[in-house]
Amino acid sequence: MKPLFLITARGGSKGIPGKNTRPFVGKPLLYYAIDTARELAPDEDICLSTDADDIIRAAEAYGLSVPFKRPDSLATDQSGSYEVMLHALDFYRQQNRLYDTLVLLQPTSPFRTAQHVREALALYTDGLDMVVSVTESANNPYYNLFEENGDGYLNRSKESNFTRRQDCPAVYAYNGAVYIINTASLLQKPLSQFGKVKKYVMSAEDSVDLDTPLDWAFAEFLAANRSPKPGQ
Repeated sequence: MKPLFLITARGGSKGIPGKNTRPFVGKPLLYYAIDTARELAPDEDICLSTDADDIIRAAEAYGLSVPFKRPDSLATDQSGSYEVMLHALDFYRQQNRLYDTLVLLQPTSPFRTAQHVREALALYTDGLDMVVSVTESANNPYYNLFEENGDGYLNRSKESNFTRRQDCPAVYAYNGAVYIINTASLLQKPLSQFGKVKKYVMSAEDSVDLDTPLDWAFAEFLAANRSPKPGQ
């Protein structure tokens, strides 16, 4: 396996302005993703894709060379991660540097560790499209998720006779922490069309994703009150 570790960090966040370079428990949020990648790969196989000069400066101050500045066309609110990943792979392909897997690490998961990524990598096998990190969801379509029918009434999203959530089939939500992607699959279709996807389950505590100021405050509370774990 030859993985490229891709860290995506767009500037101009609206939910938490400047979040990628904002200090989180003593260091810029971006550095947690860089630290995780560095435990798993040399810097030459770590790519930071960003459109923001301040993020580039922060990475370079941490000793990580930034291979390119993401074009403006891939830095809008409408830009998707699919195009950003293809852009990074194409950059290296033009240098005859080919990667068979892409490990996507988003900076907004500060409690993701190198150990999490190692465990997810151990689940990856040839023939898969992707291994993705998830957390078990408390909201369940067999129990407490509902859809409005044509008459305006709520019905359970999935027909069932369950009276206790504990008896329902487990359902999972992507938590945004780890994506291990087959680049051959990625070159053919976006992640939403992948059919061979395996889950890597993370705890709810480790799955905190920073999108809003409330997320940030909760993460700081967790960081101040949780016991250190290996790899952190």
